[in-house]
Amino acid sequence: MLVVDVDPQSNATTGLGLDHRNLPRSTYELMVDGAAFDSVVRTTSIKGLDCVPSSPDLAGAEVELVGEMAREGKLAEALKQAYGRYEVIFLDCPPSLGLLTVNALAAAHDLIVPVQCEYYALEGLGQLLGTAERVHRTVNPTLRIAGFVMTMYDARTRLSSQVADEVRSHFGSFVFDTIVPRSVRISEAPSFGEPVLTLDPSSRGAISHRLLAAEFEARYGLDTHVPMPPPPGDPRPTAEDTRVELREPVAQMAAPGPGQRGYGVATSEPPDLDASWPPRDPWSTT
Repeated sequence: MLVVDVDPQSNATTGLGLDHRNLPRSTYELMVDGAAFDSVVRTTSIKGLDCVPSSPDLAGAEVELVGEMAREGKLAEALKQAYGRYEVIFLDCPPSLGLLTVNALAAAHDLIVPVQCEYYALEGLGQLLGTAERVHRTVNPTLRIAGFVMTMYDARTRLSSQVADEVRSHFGSFVFDTIVPRSVRISEAPSFGEPVLTLDPSSRGAISHRLLAAEFEARYGLDTHVPMPPPPGDPRPTAEDTRVELREPVAQMAAPGPGQRGYGVATSEPPDLDASWPPRDPWSTT
């Protein structure tokens, strides 16, 4: 799997243990200078996961690419060198709807939108979908909406439930069943330079992300390999040790954790999944 960090804040880069300050090349060189893909990609401490790191220099690409021909397709052209080498490529976009985000949408096949359980997030969601639809019409006709992920869910507030219900009522089956809760361990993980899945595999945040990964793999018909928590009393495993084959149904992974708090259940794969997903009209909400 490959993660391409297209955000000048470099959060995905630092979260995977890469220091963008000490990297000679980044997504900036890939898009602006035409650097070879192999000179930019870096391996991570997680087996099977590579990263194309970002850097603050990428913020200047918005200005430098303005006068370039076919500027919306710079990233798509650069990533052609990576096609066929990875089962899945994730593009981490910046929070703004500028040229970097347009480049990511032009290079992507599917759009998965994380939605924070706040009302301001709903306003930004409409703007993002408008941008994605314009890219779909003019630059990348293969782009489709593949799903929405509810994140930073706080079960103590009615607001989070209202926002989640609003998104589900409007987008229906496009919304992933798994909800990612607010978690201190998720917030702490970047400071350790590693994902929450290896920092604390038994935390609520790690469990929800494992369920989300299993749901993603089920939707796309991928082989299911998700990190599992260690048995009680075992020392904290390495990133490689936690990547084991899932042998139990996903629903059995959703057992209550500390304090007997449940984490949700991902349903089994529905029949005729290939025929029903994605919908024939990717911009339809029915």
